[in-house]
Amino acid sequence: MRATAYPPPMKPLHPVSPQARLLLGIAFFVLFTAVWAAVTMGGYVSKTFLADPISMLKSGWVLLTQMDFAFDIGMTVWRVLGGFIIAALLALPLGVLMGAYKPVEAFFEPFVSFARYLPASAFIPLLMLWVGIGETQKLAVIFIGSFFQLVLMIAVTVGNTRRDLVEAAYTLGCSHTGLLKRVLLPGAAPEIAEILRMVLGWAWTYVIVAELIGASSGIGHMITDSQALLATDQIIFGIIVIGLIGLVSDYAFKAANRALFPWAQLGR
Repeated sequence: MRATAYPPPMKPLHPVSPQARLLLGIAFFVLFTAVWAAVTMGGYVSKTFLADPISMLKSGWVLLTQMDFAFDIGMTVWRVLGGFIIAALLALPLGVLMGAYKPVEAFFEPFVSFARYLPASAFIPLLMLWVGIGETQKLAVIFIGSFFQLVLMIAVTVGNTRRDLVEAAYTLGCSHTGLLKRVLLPGAAPEIAEILRMVLGWAWTYVIVAELIGASSGIGHMITDSQALLATDQIIFGIIVIGLIGLVSDYAFKAANRALFPWAQLGR
């Protein structure tokens, strides 16, 4: 008797439907929470070191309703967006110029490549001396952590524009300025949007580091205070809030990219 051939459950690079993607994503969080609850509520790990999900939610409700944690969340979001937007506004034109014009790239690229390896947290002592421990210091940390990464990634994306498109534009009589406006920028725009989305996620790591030192508000400040009290339930709640905000912003970025650059989705 001939054996029945079943299709493989997964194929490399084979897309899944939006419904299946949503269900698979939810399934992971459900499984993760179940394992977390089993480990903590089953007594395998002390609640002093890892709070259970129910205690975490109760503490989170207390933080939001009695300890003004919503204000801390707002301050952290403001710092992230402020530092990131400043970095993006300055990095975008410089990255485009470096990608389009090789002399500009030769001039800036060695320093940008050097600076992007410097951890933003290493600048905190200097920034505290230069501008104090106020909002400027926190915005500067996010700026330093985001700017140099953005510049180099944008430059590489613009520089990787298909050469056949460039040659075709010149053949049709396109000027140097026209090539930049009509070929390089439109061709690189979808990738640049994805770069902005990824680096925004990195900016969240910088703001928490900035808030761990010399801050009187913000999610990082709350986490530091909770550490002193061994309140792991509050620490975990703060971490989860950061993840949820990042998840929402990530999906918002993806939706905006699909709406602005629908041609970039072809073939995916």
